[in-house]
Amino acid sequence: MRAKEGTTTIRAIELLLVLIVLATGLTARAEVLIGTVVGVADGDTITVLDSAHRQHRVRLAGIDAPEKGQPFGSRAKQSLAGLVFGRAVEVQWHKRDRFQRVVGKVMVAEPGCRSGACPKTLDAGLAQLKAGLAWWYRKYAHEQSPEDARQYELAEWQARSRRVGLWEQTQPMPPWEWRRAMR
Repeated sequence: MRAKEGTTTIRAIELLLVLIVLATGLTARAEVLIGTVVGVADGDTITVLDSAHRQHRVRLAGIDAPEKGQPFGSRAKQSLAGLVFGRAVEVQWHKRDRFQRVVGKVMVAEPGCRSGACPKTLDAGLAQLKAGLAWWYRKYAHEQSPEDARQYELAEWQARSRRVGLWEQTQPMPPWEWRRAMR
């Protein structure tokens, strides 16, 4: 009788472990939005048109670019438009912000790609950081993979060190402080 009870207990534990693995796998999985960029609002927000002709506002995860009225705001928007406007993108996302925008990592083919079949290997947010046209949004680093957080932090540090983009300024004001001051 004890052997049967032990087997039942082991099976119950195995079932519980399978359910835990399935549950955590489902919640950790990112959604993927595939479409074409039809609008660029600023240096960290775009509009993506999907295959069903629905528009999605997308906020690039992990960065915060200067606002329109800030120094380098227009340059950040132009840079992002040059990377993604009119191009196919893949947005890997897992949440919406308080404005109901999809918040995600925007992947696009390298700018030199001339065929429609190029892999989407360029992270647009990381490119903005490397160009010195955005801050790494440390406040949301916990929402990034450890690898992405390291890359984003390093990209900002390198842009600061080289004094490129907004880092040409002596003390650039982060957009979250600028927005707070404008309220």
